[in-house]
Amino acid sequence: MANLQERLQAFNAGLLPDILKLKYEAMAENPFRFYRGTCHLFYEDVAAAAPLPLSPLAWICGDLHIENFGSYRGDNKLVYFDLNDFDEALLAPAAWELARMVTSIFIAFETLNIEPEKARNMVALYLKSYATTLAVGKARCIEPRTAKGIVCDFLEAVKQRSYKELLKKRTVSKKRRIMLSLEDERHFKVDKKLKAELIAHLQEWLKTSRDAPYNYHAESVVFRLAGTGSLGLRRYLFLLKSKSVDDHYLLIDMKECRPSSVRPHIPVQQLQWADEAARVTGIQKRMQYTSASLLSTTSFRDRSYMIQELQPVKDTLKFKLLKKSYRNLYRVIEDMGMLTASAQLRSGGIQGSSNIDDLIAFGCDDGWQQALTGYAFDAAVTFGQYYREFCEIKHTMI
Repeated sequence: MANLQERLQAFNAGLLPDILKLKYEAMAENPFRFYRGTCHLFYEDVAAAAPLPLSPLAWICGDLHIENFGSYRGDNKLVYFDLNDFDEALLAPAAWELARMVTSIFIAFETLNIEPEKARNMVALYLKSYATTLAVGKARCIEPRTAKGIVCDFLEAVKQRSYKELLKKRTVSKKRRIMLSLEDERHFKVDKKLKAELIAHLQEWLKTSRDAPYNYHAESVVFRLAGTGSLGLRRYLFLLKSKSVDDHYLLIDMKECRPSSVRPHIPVQQLQWADEAARVTGIQKRMQYTSASLLSTTSFRDRSYMIQELQPVKDTLKFKLLKKSYRNLYRVIEDMGMLTASAQLRSGGIQGSSNIDDLIAFGCDDGWQQALTGYAFDAAVTFGQYYREFCEIKHTMI
């Protein structure tokens, strides 16, 4: 196998060079941020190591970790807490998803200087919650009326945010027009030619897509930074203005989709999706209880993009903020296990994924959890080594 620098450079080839520098800077922040930005390393190692415990095939988000759970508003206008990142999604053994998630618990706890014993307790709780939910065979969801503990507080807090507050942070007023702000550190100017093409493209999407909001037109666009693993992809934020309601605006995120980093390493035949954006949004719609607002796809300059509304209620539960409330973590981790199983049950039996009976049987079998935990613990140690090596060689890659 190639050395770490070669593996990182090979995977990140083709990303925007200036933004790739920012990605490497972000990955150097701490071991957990490095783990978030190197999903491909994890699955390269999975494919090269002794096999994980046998498990049924399931639709997986592919990059499941503790900060890929969060809030969003569904197309039914209600707010949910659920899995929220599907860039790497595909059909795979369920244990691959669990190994990625459990490894993230070990790495996050070490990053926060929480004792290893407590990390193991949380891993056991996550897997128990996952298995129990599978064994029951019924998918569940979390929204403000059913949420408890920190997740309840989190959802109630995001519900209080308004579009006015979001617009105030993201926009400025110029000559009586509302425009996207370039003072926001996450926004970058788009050159004149590209800007004109993007505006024209989105105008066409608004006219022709059944997923587009009714009677809006595009006012402005900026390049947008977000996430860790997705830094370096082409990503744009549009401001839309209503033609029928005075002073009413929407923010639309348009994000480039690349092939899943899991795909080269998975010995499972995949569906032939129309393009990568169709894969991402298609699997997201299968796994989430309700689809995110305005979730759609488009193609621009021969690249596929997913489109969705940028919402005031969309947020990720930041794990490092929970360190002071360790006891409250039990409820959060338990919820994450339930949501992982629910997403697999919800999409079970669809185009190659195992049926509900097979998922129930896997949940009732307690013979795989110890082996998976051991694999994840070793993987966390390996990623600690990768992180330290990366910090030493980063300057040669920027």
